[in-house]
Amino acid sequence: MVTPKELTGELGRIGTLLRAALPVVPGANLLPGVRKAPAADFTGLAYRREHVVAERARVEAYAAVCGFPRKDVVPLTFPHMLAFGLHLAIMSDAAFPYPAIGMVHVENVITAHRAIGVGEALDVTTEVGAPRPHAKGVLLDFVTTASAGGSTAWESTSTYLRRGRSVDGDATPGLVVSDPPTGGIEWRLPADLGRTYAAVSGDANPIHLHPLTAKALGFPRHIAHGMWTLARSVAAIENRLPDAVTVEAAFKKPVFLPGTVTFAARQDEAGWTFALTSPKDGSPHLLGRTTTP
Repeated sequence: MVTPKELTGELGRIGTLLRAALPVVPGANLLPGVRKAPAADFTGLAYRREHVVAERARVEAYAAVCGFPRKDVVPLTFPHMLAFGLHLAIMSDAAFPYPAIGMVHVENVITAHRAIGVGEALDVTTEVGAPRPHAKGVLLDFVTTASAGGSTAWESTSTYLRRGRSVDGDATPGLVVSDPPTGGIEWRLPADLGRTYAAVSGDANPIHLHPLTAKALGFPRHIAHGMWTLARSVAAIENRLPDAVTVEAAFKKPVFLPGTVTFAARQDEAGWTFALTSPKDGSPHLLGRTTTP
């Protein structure tokens, strides 16, 4: 039973996380959904941060939460942290036609061209184009590049679904992982995982923080971040991946907290295939694969 004092403290910590997640970008509208431009007029937006340093303290805090070992190079998924503020800035821009709340991360593709050193400075750019059709609404691809010395070191495409009215065109199939691996090892996820990951990532979406804030947005209780499930899965095989690698992932079903998931991975000639599933019925939470670019 949560006491009123404990609840007040918890809500205070959640408020701190939410305030910290707001992008400090000149000209950004920090109230998503207010004075949004018509979707029909949207052709794209881009935001950029220069000389962004992968600071050791943040890298190591992120690695600890996601299961990566401490190294002098950043985890494969870490540069997403450097770009997440740009994602929020774009979603908060009045020219972006959709509210940030309600954007569902459905797929992610990461390509590392080389290892990125801890302490290295990067120029990070995120851009999004016009929406693509989807059976349940529209898809928006947030394309990020992290470069140094004029050369791209890392890039990703984060695809978000916005439910509702679609746009003209033919919907394209998403990532298909045939014959995903089964069995594997169980991971028990604590109730505060969403808040812990939010503290190191800046992603303080209320659906991840507490049962109360998740219920307000239609969930029975709070859920794990999709990018945590991807990072934790990559961490499980990271010592067998080359520095230059592509990782594709599809986020299928939410992972409710606290909860238990099963991770399995299999290697073949093309690379690794991995899956995060429910131990109760085998339904997938995350499906992914790796290839060499």
